[in-house]
Amino acid sequence: MSASGGTRAIVAALLANTGIAVTKFVAFLLTGSSSMLAESIHSVADSGNQGLLLLGGRRAKRAATPQHPFGYGRERYIYAFIVSIVLFTVGGLFALYEAYHKWSHPEGIESWQWVPVVVLVSAIVMETFSFRTAIQESNRVRGEQSWVRFVRRAKAPELPVVLLEDLGALVGLIFALFGVGMTLVTNDGRWDAAGTAMIGVLLVVIAVILAIETKSLLLGEGAEAHEVQAIEQAMTAGPEVERIIHMKTLYLGPEELMVAAKVAVTSFGSVEELARGINAVEARVRAAVPTARVIYLEPDVYVASGTERTESEPGETVGLSGG
Repeated sequence: MSASGGTRAIVAALLANTGIAVTKFVAFLLTGSSSMLAESIHSVADSGNQGLLLLGGRRAKRAATPQHPFGYGRERYIYAFIVSIVLFTVGGLFALYEAYHKWSHPEGIESWQWVPVVVLVSAIVMETFSFRTAIQESNRVRGEQSWVRFVRRAKAPELPVVLLEDLGALVGLIFALFGVGMTLVTNDGRWDAAGTAMIGVLLVVIAVILAIETKSLLLGEGAEAHEVQAIEQAMTAGPEVERIIHMKTLYLGPEELMVAAKVAVTSFGSVEELARGINAVEARVRAAVPTARVIYLEPDVYVASGTERTESEPGETVGLSGG
């Protein structure tokens, strides 16, 4: 995923949610609607979340240090995980508490009855534009994947987070409009509480999904099957490598893949020739999978019986990595 695409989606969501939060809170002050309060807090949480994603993207660009030799790419995953926690606590649990409170002490909407309807309809329009931007940016990198697979397998967390947040915001607005509308029709504040509870449950579900997916990224995910296949083909495409003995991959960040492999090499006349061969293999891998930026190759000798020698014998060179 291009970082610029994710940034555009985040900025669009941030601008939309900031404006929506202000109008919702004004509507709550005028009407006392719990659905409006829940939606106000929801939009404030979303705005804060987008700020966290932007901060994470900025901090992830820091150069590697001796203490963090592989850089800070995974910091984007950490901030995405924090987003899920904020959405769960500030958004979901608050809405559920407010729903319980309003159900216990229901109140109708007695004044400014038209305000929440106008605000919610306007918010749906603004949120639709934000959601549309997230969809457009996601489609640039989604390819043939289904939306579910894209959210589950994306290595860059920003677009899936914004997509789920915007989707949750749109559905939440519909729930709020339902609760407010039924309250205005029946003058029964429990409908408002019901709409608030639906918003709370929705936010908790989305937060749990985000937490599960970002947890997997934090633990460390390897390359996708098609990337592994491309790497293997690139390694064995030339005369340097007879076969791959074993290989492991790990995403150090959304756009940086580490590849470590033990490979059976052909005979080389000198260490210099071996080093040039390893460099050629690395160049082919990077051309095939551009995110494979960190590559460690360990040359070895493959024995016909199916076992490999893991210790060097006198005169042999193993464990050499190209530049």
